[in-house]
Amino acid sequence: MNQVQAFLEQLYHEFKGVSEGQVASYIPELARANPDWFGISIVTLDGHAYEVGDVAQKFTIQSISKVFVYAMALEDYGREKLLKKVGVEPTGDPFNSLIRLDEDSKRPDNPMVNAGAIATTGLIPGKDPAERLNRLLAMFQRYVGDEVFVDVSTFMSERSTGHRNRAMAHLMLNFGMIDQPIDEALDLYFQQCAVLVTAHDLAVMAATLANQGINPVTGQRAVGAEHVRDILSVMYTCGMYNFAGEWAFRVGIPAKSGVSGGILAVVPNQAGIAVFSPPLDSRGNSVRGLKVFEALSQEYGFHLFDLSLGHCRFSQAVQPSDAVALDA
Repeated sequence: MNQVQAFLEQLYHEFKGVSEGQVASYIPELARANPDWFGISIVTLDGHAYEVGDVAQKFTIQSISKVFVYAMALEDYGREKLLKKVGVEPTGDPFNSLIRLDEDSKRPDNPMVNAGAIATTGLIPGKDPAERLNRLLAMFQRYVGDEVFVDVSTFMSERSTGHRNRAMAHLMLNFGMIDQPIDEALDLYFQQCAVLVTAHDLAVMAATLANQGINPVTGQRAVGAEHVRDILSVMYTCGMYNFAGEWAFRVGIPAKSGVSGGILAVVPNQAGIAVFSPPLDSRGNSVRGLKVFEALSQEYGFHLFDLSLGHCRFSQAVQPSDAVALDA
């Protein structure tokens, strides 16, 4: 057995019994998740996968969607125009903080917190809600390499309980950061969070960013290479909520988490990695996921400062013939 696969199986058995954390319940549909679900997937730039556990279990993408909608807005508007609407500063506050609008510019601090994500989603162009949703789904499909769908039950659950997000939207409307009709922007935001994915899908999406925007399985370009640096920069500084600083210290690669239990991370020019496990810590990050990523970073030298010094050991450990070949 290849050593990467063997190490993933070791981590799976080591952390499967971890009982810390709670499944998210503030969105009623998320409370249905099985706390025992646990999957780890690594997809390399040649389209091979190393996987263990529940990597085919579908769940809703939630906040991980923010990365890819931000990438879409970068392509539509460019860096400088987008910066006028949404900043790139880490907050140190929870992802759903109501107060995180810059005191001078009135823009959200970054696109990885809810206020910034709603503002970013509100920028998606289209003549009507259906066209905007179809553009969003087509974008996700380029990263995943297959059709994606919105889970209607989760969308309706988020829509009926998302009063805090509505408050943020009205506050941003007051400051001119988003435009009417805000209900359409909110519905699209709730829909993007309710897109169904698997841990394997997330690893392919991360590998696409690691591969300068080209899906390594299909060969299709998902985002322009000129935008990848900006995307990864925001993920690195803002992607893990108010754990971002410690994540940068302990793991050290661009990442994004979601309250359904997914964590996606990018090892530039190496691989995409995803872990799925629903029980969360107090900051909204997967408990098992954090443990897996810290172990992977230590084992293979994934930290960006290890990579920059040539200390990454992953490429030597990879033997594609022993991995799971993925068909385009």
